[in-house]
Amino acid sequence: MKLTYICTALIMALSCQESPQKSSEPTIDMPAVQATLTQEGLTKAYFASGCFWCVEAIFESVKGVDEVISGYSGGTEDNPTYKEVSYGRSSHAEAVEVIYDPEVISFSQLVDVFFGSQDPTTRNRQGPDRGRQYRSIAFYQNDSEKKIIQNTIDRLNKNVYDGEIVTQVLPFQKFWVAETYHQDYERLNPGNPYIQNVSIPRYNRFKAKFPELLKEDAH
Repeated sequence: MKLTYICTALIMALSCQESPQKSSEPTIDMPAVQATLTQEGLTKAYFASGCFWCVEAIFESVKGVDEVISGYSGGTEDNPTYKEVSYGRSSHAEAVEVIYDPEVISFSQLVDVFFGSQDPTTRNRQGPDRGRQYRSIAFYQNDSEKKIIQNTIDRLNKNVYDGEIVTQVLPFQKFWVAETYHQDYERLNPGNPYIQNVSIPRYNRFKAKFPELLKEDAH
């Protein structure tokens, strides 16, 4: 019994799932709202590739990216909450909204970052996180973006991966912003066991692969 408890505690410690009670934020599940774009010249892209704490930190370090917001997308329910999504009680995945300057970083380069910072051959899983809420999704908003994503998948399937890429390619419909305490989670919670053992190593692997795309302060 004691061994089972220890194993369960260890799995939870190294999982993206965390009870809101552990946060300094209010524990009430507040409905998410859609993000708005206020600065001219910027555009948005949407991706899902596992725990949004990790994905947000990765895209935040990319030059030309103005802001990254953690949230939920890919499902049908309105106003999803972290409790519903992280425990697989919705059809949404943890996702990010990337607000970027297309004059500095292209959508094609963001797609390279997306695929290069995960294992897109694992279905409904990324690292220790398992379930459809952690599935890999590349969202497109027009035919050009869809073609870029598909061409990248074709190239990677031929030259990089032994297994077949299982990333979903879906038309973007709606993005729901996650609760406040999830935003900038890696930066604000550096001592969290999951951040130390999963998120930071994933971030460092990404940095080693894409040094030319990093902001100066991310080196």
